[in-house]
Amino acid sequence: MRVGLLGGSFNPAHDGHRRVSLFALTALGLDEVWWLVSPGNPLKSKQDMASLAARFRSATAKARRAPIRVTAIERELGTRFTVNTLSKIGARFAKHDFVWLMGTDNLAQFHRWKDWRGIARQMPIAVIARPGYEASAIASPAMAWLRRYRVSAARFRNGTMGSAPALVTLRFDPDSRSATAIRRADPNWASRMPTSPMRDQVTHRLIGSDESADTA
Repeated sequence: MRVGLLGGSFNPAHDGHRRVSLFALTALGLDEVWWLVSPGNPLKSKQDMASLAARFRSATAKARRAPIRVTAIERELGTRFTVNTLSKIGARFAKHDFVWLMGTDNLAQFHRWKDWRGIARQMPIAVIARPGYEASAIASPAMAWLRRYRVSAARFRNGTMGSAPALVTLRFDPDSRSATAIRRADPNWASRMPTSPMRDQVTHRLIGSDESADTA
């Protein structure tokens, strides 16, 4: 099983998340993409962060009828930082081959992430172009270190995913949608989410309506 991991707040999930996931799935020859809905991102403000339950439900709605699984596995693993999450996912799903998916906006600040080189050594990274961030991503400290490990998408798709560090850069038609813009246009979006519990699509545990944004 070849699985792409896309982490984020999904506050809320939108068509851009779905579109980029399906693009990566085809470009990299993946079987599935897992959306890791974060209980709380250390690099983002909690001021307008909706509950985990609301964000999980919005992601589930956007992933419908696609080879995408939505999970809040970090809550169960008790992890807060990506490097720890990926380590535990790799150990728990040892028969899967994973690739970490992120946009150029995240690559631009990747050097601020806890043990970012440790993340790169755990699994390959695929960086998907996002408008407005390419210049800062190319000039970032993380890219200065990662560029020596670049491989083409074709080589990655036709080979194995077991070796890391490895960096794949993907060109993608720009998508201007963002969760920030959605929240500005509709600040009460979370209040309209149904409140019935949902089943995590990876761990199969229930996520209730009382899950807060700080749940870990």
